[in-house]
Amino acid sequence: MKNSVIRNITYTVAGLVMFSSCNKYLEKEPDNRASLNTPEKVSQLLGTAYPAGNYIPFIETSTDNVGDIGFGDAGGADLNIANEDAFFFRDTRSISEDSPEFYWFACYKAIAACNEALETINEQPNPNDYQAQRAEALVARAYSHFMLVNIFAKFYDPATAASDPGIPYVTVPEKNFIKQYDRGTVASVYEMIEKDLLAGLPYINDNAYTVPKYHFNRAAANAFAARFYLYKKDYDKVITYASQAVPNNNFLPNLRPWNTEYISIGLNDIAPRYAKATENANLLLAETNSYWFRTNVGARYAMTPDIRNQILRTVPVTGGQWAMPTGSYVDNHFVVPKISEYFVKVSVNAEIGNGYVMVPLFTVEEVLFNLAEAYAYKGQFNSAISLLNTYLSTRILGYTAASHTLTEDKIRSYYSTSDVQLGLIATILAYKRTEFIHEGLRWFDILRYKAPVTHQTVTGETHTLAPNDPRRVFQIPPTAKQSGVDQNPR
Repeated sequence: MKNSVIRNITYTVAGLVMFSSCNKYLEKEPDNRASLNTPEKVSQLLGTAYPAGNYIPFIETSTDNVGDIGFGDAGGADLNIANEDAFFFRDTRSISEDSPEFYWFACYKAIAACNEALETINEQPNPNDYQAQRAEALVARAYSHFMLVNIFAKFYDPATAASDPGIPYVTVPEKNFIKQYDRGTVASVYEMIEKDLLAGLPYINDNAYTVPKYHFNRAAANAFAARFYLYKKDYDKVITYASQAVPNNNFLPNLRPWNTEYISIGLNDIAPRYAKATENANLLLAETNSYWFRTNVGARYAMTPDIRNQILRTVPVTGGQWAMPTGSYVDNHFVVPKISEYFVKVSVNAEIGNGYVMVPLFTVEEVLFNLAEAYAYKGQFNSAISLLNTYLSTRILGYTAASHTLTEDKIRSYYSTSDVQLGLIATILAYKRTEFIHEGLRWFDILRYKAPVTHQTVTGETHTLAPNDPRRVFQIPPTAKQSGVDQNPR
């Protein structure tokens, strides 16, 4: 008690001495966000409400889109370790950029920004003036938790979700040094995601943003809802929200023009354009601290020539050639030009810095596929096929309707089945695999359909990830145990 009093007296005296010379300086806020007392300042805070980590490198490398090239260097020890561990389905040893641990904490940092914004809004005398900011915070909070639960917990299965451990759903700012959390269940996390998403979505206001595609605008929020309900297998709601993300099914002018404009501008100009806010296909973009470009073009475990030929040459069912070109930066390292890295030096004269990659989190193409899949499950085959034909018209080199139109008969013949629904789902998944190469969405389709993944080394060593293999769930970082969060079984 005595020490406490002495400490307080010392601080008080020091403060009195300083006050006479510093009072004018202290009249100003040290940061224009230090006092979050306007909607504009809360909006600035929400600029950090999106994960600044990149999930694509470790989930893409775990898919069947990746093989063993036999040699390669991702550009650093940590990047090479992360690339190798993901390929061999090991718990990743790296904690640097592009690792599961980095992404875990990037998501919770984004969630913390959402919670800080929501608490601030609730304390304002005029909370209705912050309606758009509150909506963005709720939807962004739902998104980060959605990504966390789908990567670090068992994938949603209505039969087991109520008992499968989830991830901590954090709804208040953390004010304790080490707070204890409960993982809940996958079902409870999904319930909280749905609650936040539905509470925020109706009040999303595109006019609140300077650049809407860097925030949850209305189209992106509805695209998120469509993906959420697809994973829950609530197909009526997928149709509802996908139709709001792209009103009147106006897909054609908003799909990436691969077989026209893209193919004409050349490999070097496609990637810088791919993730721009001016590109109609992009609904939500996030800047991530990432070296995914380097890993993709130089790592040992990446898209091999055989895999390229398998998924980027002939279009399944209809025939024709995919228009997506591939380039090679290092021998046998082939990539579709989607990724650009922006390297920012720590100072003008520095030789070190940080790499950044802009990631499309939601796109018009994904909305089209999610809507087509929902139509397929609802038995609306003509509607699903119509969407896929719109898609193919922008993806096949030298496309002609006479040669390349998708039909039920072609689906039956190609898959040797009388079950049109089964063949249509297989077609959708095959087209998605090609469309989202290097973007990670293949991993979630593998989880949804419990598909095995087999990786083979150049020496013939085989590693298989079976449908019920616990390694399909990425490991929760060991440091989270300090907060009472148990790791996943191995």
